[in-house]
Amino acid sequence: MQQHIDVNGAAPYRIHIGQALSQAVAACAKEQQAHKVAVISQPSMRDAQERLCATLEAQGLSPVAIAVPDAEAAKTLEVAGQCWDALGAAGFSRRDVVIGLGGGAVTDLAGFVAASWMRGIKVIQVPTTLLAMVDAAVGGKTGINTAAGKNLVGAFHEPAAVFIDLDYLATLPEEELISGSAEIIKTGFIADEEILRLYESDAQACLRVAGHLPELIRRSVAVKADVVGKDLKESSLREILNYGHTFGHAVELHQDFRWRHGNAVAVGMMFVAQLAYGRGLIDAPLVDRHEKIIASVGLPTRYASGHFDELFDGMTRDKKNRDGAIRFVGLEGVGKTTRIEGPSLGELRQAYEAISA
Repeated sequence: MQQHIDVNGAAPYRIHIGQALSQAVAACAKEQQAHKVAVISQPSMRDAQERLCATLEAQGLSPVAIAVPDAEAAKTLEVAGQCWDALGAAGFSRRDVVIGLGGGAVTDLAGFVAASWMRGIKVIQVPTTLLAMVDAAVGGKTGINTAAGKNLVGAFHEPAAVFIDLDYLATLPEEELISGSAEIIKTGFIADEEILRLYESDAQACLRVAGHLPELIRRSVAVKADVVGKDLKESSLREILNYGHTFGHAVELHQDFRWRHGNAVAVGMMFVAQLAYGRGLIDAPLVDRHEKIIASVGLPTRYASGHFDELFDGMTRDKKNRDGAIRFVGLEGVGKTTRIEGPSLGELRQAYEAISA
């Protein structure tokens, strides 16, 4: 049974959640009045890419398969250029469509390629990892990485539609399900306490499609859809979706993007919980609740000691900073977000030491 979540805003679109959605994806591409459809995907998704291309062809469309490297290696200017070259060679016009089929790196890249080709053509996102389903593919943020940091080059480009096909989760490695859980847990802390209760009731069921996972995906996506529908360009409200990300992005940069994004966000949530506790914004039981829920699904709650200077440098590059001051999304309670602006070096060190392994 399909479920639908609408994202309202300047360019409304619908998120479809269900199983066996390939025909619906092809039908959506045809509804855009496209002639050609580029399917951008990783080599690990080759079979799925070929099946989707065959379905598109059966709808009378001309598919163009574009293979890009796995994970964050796809999010470079060089790879984006290769995608633009492929669109040019195939004669893509403004009415044609790009489909991002894969994890968050692919949906970020596909969205950026579509946003910049002829100053913007339509993109349909088909996320195949849990992380991409609840985060990267929803909300219209697109981008690539540079040596200066993650996602510093990009554009806001809302998709024509998002198709969350739960069948892709059946073959996903457990570590990917665990990593993707961090973004779901994040939405629980910032907006929907029922998400936290589900993890506390049976953490292992939260990793299974036959358990709580579909409900968690629906709830998490609903939180994000509500936020981005009110604030697409992160002028105010949307910042709450960055809970755990300021320190998390610094971890990813420090690890040369070898850490999974969700694992970095998990540690980032622990860091900012300690920072909020140090300021007296939250109490010790809420810090403990973070740790218990995050650890219950196998996510990390600690980071290696001895790297404060490098991590501090990474935090100073965060896009949310203003006038050189580091800003964090923090909590005053579950569902009660606030900004933590300009913390001292002492506060930052204390939070880091509290989560250091």
